Amino acid sequence: MAQLHEYKAKQILAEQGIEIPRGEAAFDSQKAKEIAERIGGEVVVKAQIHSTSRAAAGGIKFAKSPDEAEKTTSEMLGKEIANNLCEAVLIDEKAEIEREFYLGFIVDTTLKRPTLLFSDSGGSGIEERADSMKKLVCSIRNEPTIEEIKAICGDERIAEILQKLYRVAKKTDARTAEINPLALLKDGRLVALDCRISVDDYADFRQKDLGIEIARELGHTPTKLEKIAWEIEKDDFRGTFFFVEILEDKSKIENQKSKIGFHGAGGGGSMASLDAAQRNGLSPACYVDTSGNPPASKVYRAARIILSIPNIRGYFLSGSGVASQEQFGLARAVLKAFLEVKPNIPAVLRLGGNGEDIAKELVERYAKFLPAPIEAYRKKDTADFCASRLFELISNAKTQRGKDAKGEIQSETEIKDQKSKVKNHCQFKTKTGTISFDYSQLDSDSAEKIVTSCPQKILKLDENNKPILAIEQAEAERGKCSECLACEFASLDLGLNAVKIDFPIEGLNPKSKI
Repeated sequence: MAQLHEYKAKQILAEQGIEIPRGEAAFDSQKAKEIAERIGGEVVVKAQIHSTSRAAAGGIKFAKSPDEAEKTTSEMLGKEIANNLCEAVLIDEKAEIEREFYLGFIVDTTLKRPTLLFSDSGGSGIEERADSMKKLVCSIRNEPTIEEIKAICGDERIAEILQKLYRVAKKTDARTAEINPLALLKDGRLVALDCRISVDDYADFRQKDLGIEIARELGHTPTKLEKIAWEIEKDDFRGTFFFVEILEDKSKIENQKSKIGFHGAGGGGSMASLDAAQRNGLSPACYVDTSGNPPASKVYRAARIILSIPNIRGYFLSGSGVASQEQFGLARAVLKAFLEVKPNIPAVLRLGGNGEDIAKELVERYAKFLPAPIEAYRKKDTADFCASRLFELISNAKTQRGKDAKGEIQSETEIKDQKSKVKNHCQFKTKTGTISFDYSQLDSDSAEKIVTSCPQKILKLDENNKPILAIEQAEAERGKCSECLACEFASLDLGLNAVKIDFPIEGLNPKSKI
């Protein structure tokens, strides 16, 4: 689910006629001061982060003057609060509270029905009082009436607000919507002091006006890498690439030397492998899952993003061990990322499933070209064994610089320089990248081997025995080229740099290297 910031959620409440405090979001301290001046009197400065513990973490503070609001905002912006980067604050007028209530809407996954919730005791600690909440299970087709809602809240004014909250949830495709607290003020008004709305992932295409950055509930403000990963995933439906950073308090991590990039490959197997990593002394800096038979291009991008996480000491890939997706495609993708970045960290890859023997042999063939150990295992080797093996490699820190690969993949800059000098080349676009052939490096034998390596049979030899497309360019771009990396690795196996496949990652530093 995608969670909205409080200021956006409260704007939506106001549009439905639910009263909210006078206030406005500020993205710099000067703006915060101006808002506080317009409101007048004491204000509350609220960090706009996705956390239920922001008050305890110093994310909610009162300011008695505009200057104090400016100072408090300056102290919050750009800081981590409850493991969230604060990029905005909400300046609200201070309310004189008489009593607090909790109002909620959820989609009950057991009943498969929308449900309204009410408690006459709102505010912090509501989770501990969940058993005392009153519930109204609603019709899927018909909006609940005021009389039906009054049966759980006992007050017509509150019932009207709950009905409006139901409409908010329906309009925004929310899975959950909460007003906590709804405050009865000393002047008799009922005002929504805080609101949380989480929108269904699959409704993102209908909710463009909400400005959702990532259609997933991450539990924190999306990081730069999470935004980069989402841009790759959101429009590419060939398999799954789920990426989330694990933002732990650095002071609570016992051993920074055990911080690793975690890469799962297969749903439940990924989660089981994450548990195995933690059982064996490793501290995952991310949870990544590439499953559902994604193309090598998507897995490659996942690996590149993982390798860009600062200060990781190892890389652990492990899935279910019985994956139907071809493991040599997975191995090619990860190897391409490693050969480009040349990270000085050990890696353990558990490649269990179809073609695992080929995948293991492929990793072992290219391991000698990397500066740190990279080991491959099959499904008979448990996730616990593989995790313990990575912990051992990290502990030994045997990361001696290896020899340069004869078939090392060139950087984007190098390939551009080469094209400026060599006119004898061919290039075509794929669904998400570009493939280039340097004819100057190819003879008839090597060209034929590269052409025959393509499992989709989209390449052929021209009259000069050089590789060209056997299909129309438009077909390759639509996905006929499966972006499997077979032709690039066929070239590398021959000791050549004759094939270069470029899968750009917007926003990622192409020179990022551990």
